[in-house]
Amino acid sequence: MKIEQTVLEGVLILTPARFGDERGFFSESWNRKRMEAAGLAVEFVQDNHSLSVQAGTVRGLHFQTPPHAQAKLVRCGRGCLYDVAVDIRKGSPSYGHWIGVELSAQNGKQLLIPEGFLHGFVTREANTEIIYKCSDYYAPDCDRSVRFDDPEIGVDWGILPELAVLSEKDRTAPTLAECSSPFIYEAQL
Repeated sequence: MKIEQTVLEGVLILTPARFGDERGFFSESWNRKRMEAAGLAVEFVQDNHSLSVQAGTVRGLHFQTPPHAQAKLVRCGRGCLYDVAVDIRKGSPSYGHWIGVELSAQNGKQLLIPEGFLHGFVTREANTEIIYKCSDYYAPDCDRSVRFDDPEIGVDWGILPELAVLSEKDRTAPTLAECSSPFIYEAQL
């Protein structure tokens, strides 16, 4: 597995090896022993799978508060999406900064997003499927959102905001400045 650092401390791009022939390919998308050997000991408890029918569908920016904060390992099962993580750890040198990575069924890349980050994506193709592991269970009382087009964050989604296909929850989400982040940055020694 190839592991790439990003400009956001803790957010990693993982590309599992693929073994292919004329039939297609085989890949281990997650292996606990390999992850732990790479220093990535995240305990995942839930797998999520969503389908977005239309290109330009935006889901996010989402997070869960403690005690049910979630780390996520995100991949694309079909189609193509642009996946985004935003640092919301108070005191972090990269607070409010974001990273975006194209994840597709073809490139096999995955994004590992630790607790303390917003997560969202926009679909680049119709009928795109996103599959992701979570380190805690969904907890509606801890579920929060931040506007995908918050001008202070400035994510370049590659689409005009008025053309984004959004849920009502995402359409009415507050800005980051209107939220109180429960996450505190702890420098890695």
